[in-house]
Amino acid sequence: MSNYKPNPTAATSNDATEAVREHLHHDGTSLCNLLEALDEPCGMDALFDLHGEFSKPFPDASTIETALRAIENLLSSQSPAYLDQLARVLNFHASEATRWHGAKVTDLLFRFRQLA
Repeated sequence: MSNYKPNPTAATSNDATEAVREHLHHDGTSLCNLLEALDEPCGMDALFDLHGEFSKPFPDASTIETALRAIENLLSSQSPAYLDQLARVLNFHASEATRWHGAKVTDLLFRFRQLA
């Protein structure tokens, strides 16, 4: 009889990490376009950190969470007036994109917070 007991935290960490990987696969281009439009280097740096982490064989959940938190902070700090200005100048749905990506990043971060 085996004494193996699965580590539920490790499984949850893997699930959270894979959810981020899937989000970047499906919606990473849109997120990149938004971060470029916001023209805040910390947002692109965080996105590059995420991509760098996923290029590793075993991505570090803590690094992923930190990068997501930086993106969440950036998105939540945008003023409606600034987003409206971006929408006019760039012909881009900046407000809608910020709300959608902000909600998605918050959902992804919640998966990591469940680990604590």
